[in-house]
Amino acid sequence: MYELVKGANVGLAALSESVDSVMVSLDWTSPSGEGDADVSVLLLDVNGKVRSDADFYFYNNPVAADGSVQLLGKTPTGSGSKDRISFDLTVVPGDIDRIVVAASRYDGAHFGELGDLRLTLADGSGENLLRFAIDDADSVSAFIFGELYRRGGEWKIRAVGQGYDVGLAGLATDFGVDIDDDAAVEAVVVDDAAEEALDGSADDERPEAAVPAPRRPDVDVDTEPRKATARPRTAKKKVTLPKVVKKSLAENESWREARLFPVSALKSDRDRETRATSVLLSVMAQIPEFGRRLTAAFGAPAGRMETFAEVTLPHGETPRRPDGVIRVERAGKLWTALVETKTNGNALRAEQVQAYMDIAARRGYEAVITLSNDVALEGSPLVEVRIDGRRKHKVALWHLSWAEVAHQARMLIRHEGVGNMAHAWLLQELLCYLQHENSGCHGFQNMGAAWVPVRNGIDAETLCQGDPRALDVVESWERLIRQVCLGLGGELGQRVLPVQRAKRGTDPGARRSLLADQLCLEGRLQAELRIEGTPGVLALTADLRTGRLRTSIEIPAPELGYPLSWAKRLIRRLAEAPADLHIETLVQGEAGGPRGTLERLRPEPGDMLPKNGTQITGFRLSLFKSMGSGRGNAESGFITSVDAAVHRFYATVIAHLDGPSRRTPSPERTTTG
Repeated sequence: MYELVKGANVGLAALSESVDSVMVSLDWTSPSGEGDADVSVLLLDVNGKVRSDADFYFYNNPVAADGSVQLLGKTPTGSGSKDRISFDLTVVPGDIDRIVVAASRYDGAHFGELGDLRLTLADGSGENLLRFAIDDADSVSAFIFGELYRRGGEWKIRAVGQGYDVGLAGLATDFGVDIDDDAAVEAVVVDDAAEEALDGSADDERPEAAVPAPRRPDVDVDTEPRKATARPRTAKKKVTLPKVVKKSLAENESWREARLFPVSALKSDRDRETRATSVLLSVMAQIPEFGRRLTAAFGAPAGRMETFAEVTLPHGETPRRPDGVIRVERAGKLWTALVETKTNGNALRAEQVQAYMDIAARRGYEAVITLSNDVALEGSPLVEVRIDGRRKHKVALWHLSWAEVAHQARMLIRHEGVGNMAHAWLLQELLCYLQHENSGCHGFQNMGAAWVPVRNGIDAETLCQGDPRALDVVESWERLIRQVCLGLGGELGQRVLPVQRAKRGTDPGARRSLLADQLCLEGRLQAELRIEGTPGVLALTADLRTGRLRTSIEIPAPELGYPLSWAKRLIRRLAEAPADLHIETLVQGEAGGPRGTLERLRPEPGDMLPKNGTQITGFRLSLFKSMGSGRGNAESGFITSVDAAVHRFYATVIAHLDGPSRRTPSPERTTTG
C-alpha cells in the first residue's frame, strides 16, 4: 500500500486502473472507546470556494444529486471507528477543482484526544491503495485530512493534515459556506409536523401527512414564515410511518391482513431463495434511497438502478444462473453485480461463489454480492475464493446479512424518511415479509455445532486452550452481537456499535484466538455495546458455568452537587426499573463501594454512599437473568435470551438515564445521524 506523508500527493491513475469511483475512509481510535467525530465534504471551484451551500455534504445532506458524493456512515474498528465516503469522479461537475475531506468534533473535544488518525483510499473494487497516517492533530476541533484535485485532466490526492481551532463553522466559512445558526427553530417545526402525522389529524387534507415533506424554509415560531433559505441545516428528519399500529377492522384474530409479498406458498429452500431475491431486488429498484443504501458501500454509483432475477450466464459447458443481477447506470457507464442468495440458515457454497467471481471477471462486472443469514466478520470471509492475479479487471466480493437488510429498511421508514408514502408502504411490506417465520430471512440464528461441546466442556472443566471449537463459539458470539446491535439500532434510530478494545492494527484472527483462550479459562463470553446518546457502554457477559447473563452499565458521577443528591436523583430516574436491579457505587482507589438491589435502596438512597467518605466516581447498574442453552433461535435458545436481555436492559434501565451532554444544533456542530 502506498504511504503518503503530510503535503505529498500522487495521481490516482498511478495506483490503480479502477479509479473512476473511489472510497475514502477516515479512521481513529479512542482510549475510552467513546471518541467520535463527524465527516464532511466540500466541493470547491478554482477560487477555493463552494459554488453554493449545496456543495457542503454532512449528515443532513449526505448524497449529491448527481451521485458524485455519498457519505456512507461509520463502522466499528477495534476501539475506534471508520467513516467512509464514496466518490464517483466521472460525474463530478467540470467546474469543481478540489474536493476537501474533513472531520470535526464537538462539545469541546479535540482531535488530540484521538489516536491512530489516518486516511485510506480504496479503488472501485475495494482494494486499499494508499494511506496517510496523522500524528500531529493537537488541540483542534476541525481537521482537513486530505483533498482530491484535478491536474492535467487526471485526479490526484494530497495529504493535507491541517487543523482549525475555530471548529467546523470556521472551516466551512473559510470555504464560502453560509452556516445558519437558527436550526433549533426548524427542529421545533419538524417536531410539530411529526406529531400531526402521528395523531392522523390531517389525513383527509394531506394524504402524505405521515411522510416528511421536503426541507422547509425558516419559520419564526411567533410570526409569519420567513423567506426560504438554502443554508445548511442540522435538524434531523423524523419518522415516516407511525410506530403505533392502527386498530384492526378484522372480526377476530384469525383474520390475516393481505400482504403484497405472501409467504404461505413457500414450501422449500429453493422457493424461499427465489422469492426473497426477487422481493428484495424489486424493492431496491423502486426505492432509490433503499437501493443506494445497500449498494453504495460496495462501490456502486448513485444512478438509475435495474435489477434482474434468475439470469442465465454462459460458463463453460454448463451455464450458470445467479440468483440476481444489479445494474446501475451513471453517465452512460454501467456498474454490475451478481447476487447469490441463501435463506433459512443455508451456507454459501465456495465453488458456486467462485464460479460467479470467474464469470464476473470475464464479463467485466464489478462485484459479486452474497446474501445470507450469516454475518461477515472483519478478517474472516464467509467464503474463500481464488483471485487470478493475471487478470487486469478486478472483481470485489461483498456480503450482506438479511439482518442488515431489515435494519436499513427499518431505519428509513421509521427514522430517516423516504421520498413518498408509497415508498414507505413498500418498505413496510418488505419488512413484514423478512420478519415472517416462513420467509427464511431471519438473520444469524445458530451458534454452530461447537456450541454444545464447548458448553459441556466448560461445565466439566475439560475444555483446553487452543481447542478450535472454542474459536468457533467466539466467532458465533461476535456475529450474534453484531446482529443484536442492528436490531436495537433499527428500533431506536441511533447508532449501536460493538466496542472492541483492541490495539489498532491487531489481527482480528489473533484477537479472536485470545478471546477463545479466555473462554476456556474463565467460561465467559463478553461484549460491549455503545449506544449513541447514552451515558456509558452496555456491557454483556454470558457465564457458561452458571448459565446466567449479566447486562450492566457504568455511569460517571455528576461533576456538580452532593453525593446524597446524586443517589436520590438516580433512584428517582429508576422508578420504573425492575426491583431486582443491582446498584453498585464505584469509589476511588477501591474495588467497589456499597451495593444492593433497587428494591432495598429505594427507601434509603443514603445507603449507596460509602461510610468513610471515599470519593464516588460513578455507579454500576446490573441485571441478571438465566440464559438459554440451545444453540438455535428458539424461545428457549441462547440467541433469543441474549437479544431479549439487551433489549430489556435498554428499555427498563438505560432509557431512563441521563445521556451525555446533548449535541445542540449550532454552527459548531454538524451531526452524522
